[in-house]
Amino acid sequence: MRMMRIRTPRAPLTWVPVRTSSALTFCPGGLFPSLSPSSQLGPCFRGNTQWRTLSQSDMLRVEPSLLQYPDWRGHLFLREEVARFLSFYCKSPSPLKPENVVVLNGCASLFSALATVLCEMGEAFLIPAPYYGSIKQHVYLYGNVQLVCVSLDSEVTELGTRPFQLTVKKLEKALQGANSEGVKVKGLILVNPWNPLGDIYSPRELQEYLEFAKRHELHVLVDEIYMLSVFEESVRHHSVLGLERLPDPQRTHMMWSTSKDFGMSGLRFGTLYTENKEVATAVASLCRYHGLSGLVQYQMAQLLRDHDWINQVYLPESHARLKAAHAYVSGELRALGIPFLSRGAGFFIWVDLRKYLPELTFEGEMLLWRKFLDNKVLLSAGKAFECKEPGWFRLIFSDKAHRLRLGMQRVRQVLESQSQKAEDPSSCQTQEPRG
Repeated sequence: MRMMRIRTPRAPLTWVPVRTSSALTFCPGGLFPSLSPSSQLGPCFRGNTQWRTLSQSDMLRVEPSLLQYPDWRGHLFLREEVARFLSFYCKSPSPLKPENVVVLNGCASLFSALATVLCEMGEAFLIPAPYYGSIKQHVYLYGNVQLVCVSLDSEVTELGTRPFQLTVKKLEKALQGANSEGVKVKGLILVNPWNPLGDIYSPRELQEYLEFAKRHELHVLVDEIYMLSVFEESVRHHSVLGLERLPDPQRTHMMWSTSKDFGMSGLRFGTLYTENKEVATAVASLCRYHGLSGLVQYQMAQLLRDHDWINQVYLPESHARLKAAHAYVSGELRALGIPFLSRGAGFFIWVDLRKYLPELTFEGEMLLWRKFLDNKVLLSAGKAFECKEPGWFRLIFSDKAHRLRLGMQRVRQVLESQSQKAEDPSSCQTQEPRG
């Protein structure tokens, strides 16, 4: 087996100005009320009738060490809590080790850091498509790393398969295509549960993908940012860290963040777990630019160690609200006769609106997207997820009931107007998207 070469950044990075929007304080998918100004002292989450806050004494008692530069991987007390947290919720066969934990300010930074240390400029990762489009920006930011799509179909062509199912055969085909074009593929990115489909890989599927990666000496980046947002009782998330045996532990890297499962995207916390010491050290070297303050690390440790509150208050309430919101939106879609995919995880439903397109092209998809926008409802078009079939849209259902009712009323109005135009021959003229 070839020796792995890990890039440890040494030279100063070139920075370009980017515009970012203001962070909003919210809990999972908007289902939980915003924090009041008086509660901004620390992380605060709404359970059934209880609030979980850091006490005033927690916030005011600051150890001097928290005000100094930490170990770039993160303070040991936080890495120990992260290891215990992931051991419990990922159901690892043996306790995970703090020395394999690196803490950064979010999964976006983790994608950028891992792309930088694993790839040379112009190299690539495989990724099943449709996929969360921002990943493309994350891996490109520092090292001009590319993504090679493993394009998946909605049509079921093999017995025992499902729409948009990832198979090893499709991975092999995409890898061969990249090689034939002279693109060096260094890894595979998996998002589990999968945004935008909400799909969850089974242990057998994970094992097959990891075996494929081992055969081709590819790193595997497994993003499990929605792992605690599985709200259907019949569905279970299977973490890569819960597998009895990893085919290639040195090339398997797991990521998780509190941004989705705890609705804390503004706090900027993400963690990497890897058994590869060189990768951990190289990623940690970028924590100079992507680290967490000592105060945030202390707050996160307090949250992650409180398993009783997480298990007995927070997760049951979060799952109940997600399930209720999902049931309402999926019921409305069924009433409209709209096909959709949703596996009981995440905050989204993958909706098939192909029959409403004025033409079965991505231009037609943008026309329909503009119709929704003109009626003050924002859906994400499939093109943004590199879906190769026009007409699929991602619909976020994790919001309050009155907003969901209003949103679905507007969706119904747009689709009914599209149906009426399709029935009126005089209105069947191609329009150009505005803007």
